[in-house]
Amino acid sequence: MTAVTHRTTDELEQHLPHLRDAPRDEGPLALLVRRPGAREREVLAEGELHPDHGLVGDDWAARGRRRGRTTASYLARSITLMSHRMVSLLGDTDAERALAGDQLYVDLDLSVENLPAGSRLAIGDEAVVELTRYPHTGCAKFVERFGDDAARFVNGDEG
Repeated sequence: MTAVTHRTTDELEQHLPHLRDAPRDEGPLALLVRRPGAREREVLAEGELHPDHGLVGDDWAARGRRRGRTTASYLARSITLMSHRMVSLLGDTDAERALAGDQLYVDLDLSVENLPAGSRLAIGDEAVVELTRYPHTGCAKFVERFGDDAARFVNGDEG
């Protein structure tokens, strides 16, 4: 896996105005990433979203079945989104950004105030995703890849 320079809280906070300036109503899908297997990432030019399987070719559904996760709350998490502005602060290349673990990276204000649970986002010409109340927060793998400061920042009120 690619080694990523860990940013400090001070470095990240310098970019708060840029993060807060994200579009509120529409913005581009800036990065699409498939996770075909454990610790694997593929940056895609295009992809297919399936209502039962998430991003086609992503290991999400198979990984969940192996772990016995078939509940409605787990199934509601088949697609994860992250702010492209945020992940661009953490990684310098798409390969580094892809390590965050999400599939869709959008230039959009993803705050709960702007997009509460139940909000729907059109992705491309045909897909619509509905935001759930289950946040996809930075985990131990995220900390390993981007550092403690980045995880606290991304999961905090400001990030």
